[in-house]
Amino acid sequence: MLKLGVIGTNWITDQFILAAEATGEFHLTSIYSRKISTAQAFGSKYLTPIEYFDDLDRFFNEGKFDVVYIASPNSLHYEQSVQAIKAGKHVIVEKPACSNPTEMKHLVKLLRQNSEIFYFEAARHIHSKNFALIKQKLKDLKVKQGANLTYKKYSSRYAEFLAGAEPNIFSLDFSGGALQDLGVYLVYDALSWFGFPGEVNYYPVKLRSGIDGSGTAILSYEDFEVVLNIGKTANSYLPGEIYGEKETLLLDNAAELKKVELVDGAGNVTILSVEPEEQNPMIAEAKAFAKLLRDPGSLENKQIQQDWLALAVEVNQVLYELRKSAQIVFKADREF
Repeated sequence: MLKLGVIGTNWITDQFILAAEATGEFHLTSIYSRKISTAQAFGSKYLTPIEYFDDLDRFFNEGKFDVVYIASPNSLHYEQSVQAIKAGKHVIVEKPACSNPTEMKHLVKLLRQNSEIFYFEAARHIHSKNFALIKQKLKDLKVKQGANLTYKKYSSRYAEFLAGAEPNIFSLDFSGGALQDLGVYLVYDALSWFGFPGEVNYYPVKLRSGIDGSGTAILSYEDFEVVLNIGKTANSYLPGEIYGEKETLLLDNAAELKKVELVDGAGNVTILSVEPEEQNPMIAEAKAFAKLLRDPGSLENKQIQQDWLALAVEVNQVLYELRKSAQIVFKADREF
């Protein structure tokens, strides 16, 4: 069984731990937080022996775990991933894996030097059956005329921002913003389903901190465009649409992908999606990671991991190009 260490004591860490343990392949052993009391309060709900750390060096050098799940603020993902790799730990890092392509380039170089280490960006939806179903269906369409994909979800931290604070997710210093959060899902959609775009542009609504609270990204391909509508300051219930010639693929949500329908030229609707096997949306990715980590020496598993990493590199590049087009500069961009 894989021993799991975690960085981050928020709801998404809880959700991943529950998903990981539900696979029967992971066992939580180690928790890091800047305060021991926070780590202990977070871990108290898990009825197994857990070691607690408030020193990151001790966590990586002394912690009894095989793989670390990193769910810290975005700007810390790169440094903590590097530290994990150097300590010989496999890495599962919440999206976005890095703030910019320079960080990603250094990370890939380090991974090549430590080829026994597996590294995963946790873009959970790409491991779902419905994501793969859409990708396959697109291969069957003779004509593709682009897509309009939306993911807008009101942030639980936005009221705090409106009250005058600057939570990490709304801070340039912590590589926050709508694009770097919810937008990652949509960029994964576009690149997985349509390939790498020829040109990209982002039109954000900037908040007082200079961060994008919402925005529209346009990814231009040779024969069509893919429009991404992203936001953390309001809720949207618009479905996603992918356009064939007369037919349209209708997605209940371009990130959740719980329901996928095909509407033909006459308006007839066929449900294509399958019901998720579990309620926890992170179980599919936890199973996918565990399958590879069970046998990291397998050439097939190494290739799958490399393919996922190559996609993560492309997503990171597009996110950066979109930010550059909108003149959104992170503190992390200035540190190289």
